[in-house]
Order: sequence, then C-alpha cells, then structure tokens
Amino acid sequence: MSVTCERSLDGQQLTIRIRGRFDFSAHQSFRSAYEDVGTARSYVVDLQGTHYLDSSALGMLLLLRDHAGGERADVRLINCSPDVLKILAISNFSKLFRIG
Repeated sequence: MSVTCERSLDGQQLTIRIRGRFDFSAHQSFRSAYEDVGTARSYVVDLQGTHYLDSSALGMLLLLRDHAGGERADVRLINCSPDVLKILAISNFSKLFRIG
C-alpha cells in the first residue's frame, strides 16, 4: 500500500493517490497527505491502483471531507474499480462525493 500526494501548479488542488489495499494501515499516511501540506480549494483521491477498501477507508474519506469544508467541500474520487464503486454505492458515498 502506498499513499502519495501532489499539488497542482497553482496550488489550488491536491491529488492523493492510493495504491494497493486502502484500509486502516493507510490511516497515518493518508491523513498526513492532506494535513501536512496545508489547505487546498479542491481535493482529488485517485483510486486507480486500489481494488479493496474497508470501513476504516470510508471513515478516512469522511475525515478528508470534513477537513476540506464538510458539505461545501470539493472532493472527487476518481479512477475507481468496479469493486470499489460497488462499495461506495452501497455506502451512499455518491451523495457525499463526486465520483468519476
């Protein structure tokens, strides 16, 4: 499992890439990815290399949403595998995040 982050050139967007299993073992590195770099206007979580996530990963995504501004947050989840999309759909995360 790895978590990396990258700011856009204008500093307005933070992209967090997660590879491997997204579970509790990613907690500290995921949280550091957005807390240690300051705030951004929008956040993108790239799940291209993620084929599994558990309830703790869902909780971590909610913590990111709160950090980003709660209901007015701009957080997108992109490159989701069919298995990940299924978990997000069951959890009604499409009501909380833009998923694409």
